[in-house]
Amino acid sequence: MSVWLTGSEDTDRMKLPTKVKLVDVGPRDGLQNEKAPVPAAVKIELVHRLQDAGLTEIEVTSFVSPKWVPQMADNAEVMAGIRREPGVRYSVLTPNMKGLEAALPSRPDEVVVFGAASEAFSQRNINCSIAESIERFAPVVELARAKGITVRGAISTAVGCPYEGEIEPARVELVARLMKEIGVHQVGVCDTVGVGTPRKVQKAIEAALKHYEIDDISGHFHDTYGQALANTLAAMEMGVWQYDTSVAGLGGCPYAKGATGNVATEDVVYMLHGMGVDTGIDLDKLIDAGAFISEFLGRKPNSRAATALLNKRAG
Repeated sequence: MSVWLTGSEDTDRMKLPTKVKLVDVGPRDGLQNEKAPVPAAVKIELVHRLQDAGLTEIEVTSFVSPKWVPQMADNAEVMAGIRREPGVRYSVLTPNMKGLEAALPSRPDEVVVFGAASEAFSQRNINCSIAESIERFAPVVELARAKGITVRGAISTAVGCPYEGEIEPARVELVARLMKEIGVHQVGVCDTVGVGTPRKVQKAIEAALKHYEIDDISGHFHDTYGQALANTLAAMEMGVWQYDTSVAGLGGCPYAKGATGNVATEDVVYMLHGMGVDTGIDLDKLIDAGAFISEFLGRKPNSRAATALLNKRAG
């Protein structure tokens, strides 16, 4: 997607992608930490509402042990229940071979593996070192590729860690290199705990670019300190055109106290449309999807744009 939009003569002539692809991770990353069970029917309806709004990339569920993530115990039921639309890619998280083998009958279009740039976070999150996590992912990637399934890798804690503090770009480069070596198609640079600021995010992306082309890098920014939109724009200035977002700002991180969800899809779409960048997403329908799941969860959407536009509707 190496097409550029040049700014006006009154700006700094930023180079920005003319089109941006958003992966809504709300059904998986957004709901996985909810303590009260969310029925499969509600998750399926959320997926349907997202694709009806124009999302063509949806992270639906994860195939992990229900002992560790009970909210995702209905993974096969949800995948079986979704109405698959042409042109929509449905991805699932598969952290190990057991997860991938369980996921294969559900026919995912893409699987996601994740490795941390922080040793401490890796130990707390998946009980192994960074090197061990890559060894664990290698057969997963090999089998997925053999089945014709795309593999996306997430480099978590790419700019900051709740246990180690600031993360050096060299650590991001290391994980990117290891993921490239085992055959991961694309990597996401993830500010898992939302501590990143624009220049730090750009340095992390620069590190990943040593092993991946710009078209194979995505951004994943949590909004804990209110920096997610700024970080998205900073990544766009480098040419990154793929981002993970979460409808209604759902989510958080169980290993990072106080971390909020991924940047709200509604906020990113509002910003991009205001900049003349195409997303293919109907903002009104997207807001309806966020309002639907938020109403079920008994709270308001954690999206500034959604809140403003819902208030405008009510007025």
